[in-house]
Amino acid sequence: MWETMTSAWNSALLTPLHEPVTLAIPAFVLFLALEWFAARHLEDAAVDPDGRSRPVRGGYERRDARASVSMGAVSILTTTFWKVLALIGYSAIWVYLAPWHLPADAWYTWVILILGVDVLFYTYHRMSHRIRLIWATHQAHHSSEYFNFSTALRQKWNNSAEILMWIPLPLIGIPPWMVFIGFSVNLVYQFFVHTERIDKLPRPVEFVFNTPSHHRVHHGCDPEYLDRNYAGILIVWDRMFGTFQPETHRPTYGLTKPVGTYNIWKLQTHEYAAIGRDWRRASSWRDKLGYVFGPPGWTPSGAREADQEVDRAVAVHGHETQ
Repeated sequence: MWETMTSAWNSALLTPLHEPVTLAIPAFVLFLALEWFAARHLEDAAVDPDGRSRPVRGGYERRDARASVSMGAVSILTTTFWKVLALIGYSAIWVYLAPWHLPADAWYTWVILILGVDVLFYTYHRMSHRIRLIWATHQAHHSSEYFNFSTALRQKWNNSAEILMWIPLPLIGIPPWMVFIGFSVNLVYQFFVHTERIDKLPRPVEFVFNTPSHHRVHHGCDPEYLDRNYAGILIVWDRMFGTFQPETHRPTYGLTKPVGTYNIWKLQTHEYAAIGRDWRRASSWRDKLGYVFGPPGWTPSGAREADQEVDRAVAVHGHETQ
């Protein structure tokens, strides 16, 4: 087991040249700069038919972008902590529980890895939008009202749920170090779908892969776009499991209840605080559990749907419906 941990540590956690995200950082910076330049010099502010001004396509707001990049920098540290814990658990699972060990130099092991990571990411991502406790971690990524490459860096600080979601991979014999590599490849791919500079790609690509058009839908708080397009690399999972929604108009980005701050600590923790407040005021254990494990917006009275519709109307139109 200790040999397995050492191998995983050297292959995926310690040596920067083996970490796809580290290798991709120069590309991240380059594409972020190019997108910022294009939005600044090629686009004018958009105005909706109702007269409401909206950010330019791919536009940047300095405080918003700074918050996104800062959250990404902190996430590197917190993610490393969780990966170290996962390394211990994955190594034990791979050594003592896996019925066989897949060879790292076989092409089919890499295919299984990439597909396995992707379908597990889809599962986790869907859960994170339907279970409030996990949503409290994930919502920070959706908190920006801009959609650009800096938004891709607005990462959560607690990825413990993802760590648990990857357990089937070492259990089926994939070496632990490959699990980390596979998820990093998935993460690098997802950076490039956070942009408005690319319209729709050729239809075969749009049918199979997650694209900027598909992911713009996912970040929209418009009623028809909520809880859609959870894909990492392959959009086929959404098509197979009934969560696909094509882009029909430019989304309104952000949360249905905007946080209204650029403070990165509040952006990361405000939903946990809200869960705590709801927990304390709940009158029964059923209600307490509902506030924690129910979907975002759950209430004991069953008024969630009505409340959510008001929130969505505010987000989309800027005022409450009568």
